Amino acid sequence: MPPLDILALAMLRARNLRALLPRAARASSSSSSSAPSSRYLKTDPSDAATSSSPALSNKQRTELGEIIRVDQAGEIAANWIYMGQMAVLGGDRASGPLIQEMWDQEKKHLTVMDRLQAQHRVRPTVLAPVAKIAGFGLGAVTALMGRDAAMACTEAVETVIGEHYDDQLKALAELPVKHPSLSLLREVITELRDDELEHLDTAVENHSQRTPQHALLTTIVETGCKVAIELCKRV
Repeated sequence: MPPLDILALAMLRARNLRALLPRAARASSSSSSSAPSSRYLKTDPSDAATSSSPALSNKQRTELGEIIRVDQAGEIAANWIYMGQMAVLGGDRASGPLIQEMWDQEKKHLTVMDRLQAQHRVRPTVLAPVAKIAGFGLGAVTALMGRDAAMACTEAVETVIGEHYDDQLKALAELPVKHPSLSLLREVITELRDDELEHLDTAVENHSQRTPQHALLTTIVETGCKVAIELCKRV
């Protein structure tokens, strides 16, 4: 496929993904103090949705474990990507606050996923140290390439994560088990997806697609994310 066609396809995918929800709706859901994830930011043993786990078949338990394990690993990697970007661009008055704002959101996401992992007794991935090193390296290297490249990295990562969260929501909807923790999990993943799509919007608005070799960089980062997702599901 010619490079211009690849670039056009990447831009179309980003636009289609961002169109999943109106921006105002995403901003409203992610900023609300009553957002589903906020229930995990306080301790309430009487809340069955945040303190218990459903009785599932072995197959269903495996599926649930894969969802939580890979999301926890993804949030670890996201935190270290922004850490790497901040190490390079943190002193930049235009980029630093923008990256810090997205990083603060990812810190909240990781706290929630850590508590979900404990609640549902899911084995965390053994690849967490790799996720930290790879995440920091990706963030730092793209930031060294320039502000636009750092935004292109965010755009590519969030494109894959947005699609991945959508796939997880479909899988959870098919679980024939009704339990308050599963209903809350769907709400939390929806919220996290919307936050990630906000980050995608932010990256595009800050000229991610102005990066030289944008299509190539996007392909490399997206492919790496997809491989990491499959590995973290299993180990």
